[in-house]
Amino acid sequence: MQQSRISKQIYKARTIGILFLLAFLCYGVGRSLFESELFTQKHIGASLIIINSIMVLTIGNLLQKTIIKYNILTGNIYFFSRAIEAIALFSIVLNLIPQINISMDYGYFIAMLVLGIGSIPMCYIFHKYKLTPKWLALWGIIGYAVFAFGFLMELFGEKWSMYLLAPGGLWEITFAIWLILNRGKTNR
Repeated sequence: MQQSRISKQIYKARTIGILFLLAFLCYGVGRSLFESELFTQKHIGASLIIINSIMVLTIGNLLQKTIIKYNILTGNIYFFSRAIEAIALFSIVLNLIPQINISMDYGYFIAMLVLGIGSIPMCYIFHKYKLTPKWLALWGIIGYAVFAFGFLMELFGEKWSMYLLAPGGLWEITFAIWLILNRGKTNR
């Protein structure tokens, strides 16, 4: 019975890690293709953005199940921030409808702002309950705060996000690799 629980924990951790990395890839390539004037590339890009939104929602759901074991409110905040992120990124695809013109940048800025704000409490729970190494949890708290501030400034017309994006973005990549390699083992 214990072995089965550990196997599920390892599988879940690796799945979350892989989804984090694939979401980066799908959105990055998808957004680039979506901005193309070519019909086929635009639709492939739209498909990748939709797949990204599904992965983002899945990450939120899987991590929520872990976080709520320690704090229900934080688990729900994280899930809802991922849901809002998924919807905001998905809204970009609505530009395929000729009568709709949604700013692709604002959808992205809102998605990243909500992600940053919603991820800070998650990283705090990781730190408080030693679910990740201390350095990783603290990096997440600081990185997401800086990340969110950069995207908040974008909504006020200040072009700061590209300069403040790295701490949160690199944290996600590092966290994903840690999940894949560490296989969900906690520090307790």
